[in-house]
Amino acid sequence: KGLHLKFDVADDGSVTATFQCDEAFEGYPGVLHGGVISSILDGAMGNCMFAHGRATVTVEITTRFRHPVTTNHEATVSARVTRSSHPLYLLEAEIVQDGKVKATAKGKYYDQPELVDIMEQFS
Repeated sequence: KGLHLKFDVADDGSVTATFQCDEAFEGYPGVLHGGVISSILDGAMGNCMFAHGRATVTVEITTRFRHPVTTNHEATVSARVTRSSHPLYLLEAEIVQDGKVKATAKGKYYDQPELVDIMEQFS
């Protein structure tokens, strides 16, 4: 099944994807599970790094849950690089639904060049 996120890359190097999760991803009725939210944010930041030509692994991620993300309702995730000090990169991501920021994340990602060939198989 999966989330099937398709990321678009902006001129500034940030990425965005629109998604909608069904009941299979709920924690409580009508509410997207927090672990799924964290995974979406992590995936956005990882895809942002890939858009910059870097294959990275997550070193640390901090997620802040501001408001419930509702299921069966469209939302958008976006991510951007905030600091680059090769081989470590700092990123931020957010999920917006109905014009309201529902969740945010900050992450540290470590460059793993040997993963580029593997990642290209999936893009």
